[in-house]
Amino acid sequence: MEPSVFLTGMMIGLSLIVAIGAQNAFVLRQGLIGRHVLAVCLTCAISDAILITVGVTSFGKIAQWLPFIEPAMRYGGAAFLFWYGTNSLISAIRSSDALATDMPAAGHGLAQTLATCLAITWLNPHVYLDTVVLLGTISTQFANGQNAFAAGAITGSFGFFLTLGYGASWLRPFFARPQAWRILEGGIALIMWAIAVKLVVGS
Repeated sequence: MEPSVFLTGMMIGLSLIVAIGAQNAFVLRQGLIGRHVLAVCLTCAISDAILITVGVTSFGKIAQWLPFIEPAMRYGGAAFLFWYGTNSLISAIRSSDALATDMPAAGHGLAQTLATCLAITWLNPHVYLDTVVLLGTISTQFANGQNAFAAGAITGSFGFFLTLGYGASWLRPFFARPQAWRILEGGIALIMWAIAVKLVVGS
């Protein structure tokens, strides 16, 4: 396994999932109330692992069958990343929001909680763009290191969700402050732009 490719996959994967969203708010909330934390974290991470694996293993094969797909998705992905980064920068400058944790209760039972978690995860169209399309496209830049790239992205996902769920008690005061999210969004903007440039230059 190539360490640099593994770390690249981890950093890119993390940059895509740390942004404020319903899934992260749900995981944080479960961590705060201490209910089914491990099950929720694993559900989110395993879902990501499945989608990342599909993107990395299948996107390259599709690109071989349809050669025009890879450059189209590369430039399209670069455009999306530039847009994503710009929005993150705008959010960092203008936003005064913090991560909301006062979401409606998902039910006290494990089945109800996991059903809500799965719905938030799998019914979100952005998850497919981030994992299958975007990570799949970026992975084509590493012809001999796609497994390492996928492993890094999956490891980052597991680490993030477990940290968010079990670290909620001390993460909440930090991310309840708009300033913390501004710093995070600014960092995401820089990462997204750097990846966009790599996609275009790598063509």
